[in-house]
Amino acid sequence: MHRTVLRELMKKLLIAVCSAFLCALSMNFFLIPAKVYASGINGAAQLMTDVLRDYFHLSLSIGALVLLLNLPIALLGWFRVGKSFTFFSFVTVLFTSLFLSAIPVYPLSHDLLLNAIFGGIISAVGVGIALKYGISTGGLDIIAIYLTRKNRNASSGKYFLILNGIIIVVAGAVYEWQYALYTLISRFVNSYVIDMIHTKYQKLTVITVTEQADKLVSAIQDQFDRGATVIPSYGGFTKKKHYSVMIVISHYELYQMEQLIKRVDPNSFTDILETNKIIGVFHTEEQQRAVQAMKHGETSEKAKHALGDKDYHHFEQLFHAKAKNGGLSGRFPFQGE
Repeated sequence: MHRTVLRELMKKLLIAVCSAFLCALSMNFFLIPAKVYASGINGAAQLMTDVLRDYFHLSLSIGALVLLLNLPIALLGWFRVGKSFTFFSFVTVLFTSLFLSAIPVYPLSHDLLLNAIFGGIISAVGVGIALKYGISTGGLDIIAIYLTRKNRNASSGKYFLILNGIIIVVAGAVYEWQYALYTLISRFVNSYVIDMIHTKYQKLTVITVTEQADKLVSAIQDQFDRGATVIPSYGGFTKKKHYSVMIVISHYELYQMEQLIKRVDPNSFTDILETNKIIGVFHTEEQQRAVQAMKHGETSEKAKHALGDKDYHHFEQLFHAKAKNGGLSGRFPFQGE
């Protein structure tokens, strides 16, 4: 068990370092020499460095500024988003800052379009592999998750669009508009490649065909606060009876869900579908933590505030009834058995 946890930790650290290296490489070899701006906090740091140097004659390292801007965001993430997610995100930020300072700024091409495209592709590969393994490149990801929790009807993509839009407009107004337009091209390429590597959808539907539905649902309920629908099914070729477990998750939970399914039933078959819209209850990460706390007998005003009175009393009665009846047990029956 400890060896598995250690292996998972080392894998995430390696992914964080690789992601940071690719992001720094894209900036120092392509984006910075062409005055094409990266996305999020890295782009904001790049723009601030240019403005301070060109208008106020102040020289400041982009790497140092990236780290400085991410420090208050890391504190926000640690207390409001999640410690594990924030830790690995900050590790990525730390190595990005180091690589930005260590790798020399060297233009591989003087063609603005080539710099915009390849800078966008390389940084997208870094961001994409980080997201694929359940971590992020820090900065805006943490802010977007926090703001989305505060305003449950808004998507995190809205906040990415706002900050990147500000960077593009300021770059065009302060410098030449061609740099803003090339930045826009780079952001388009960046988003497209990230979508190919990870997913552009905020919500995903996971359908797992398994013979161990009871164990899988129990594990899901223990690690996530997500409802699962169990559908009796059978193999079209083998005619063997199975269960299809359907669950809707956020894209930040995808890696954890994949690992959980592999751990519970390595022989299961899983289909991951893109979900455009949900009508009904879908708990935020803050609400999930509140439900998990209640599940373990902890009650607080914070949980009541996160869930609302109606949901709070619903889960209070549900967990009380489960405790009284000894929890969920038994297997899921097929119709007619």
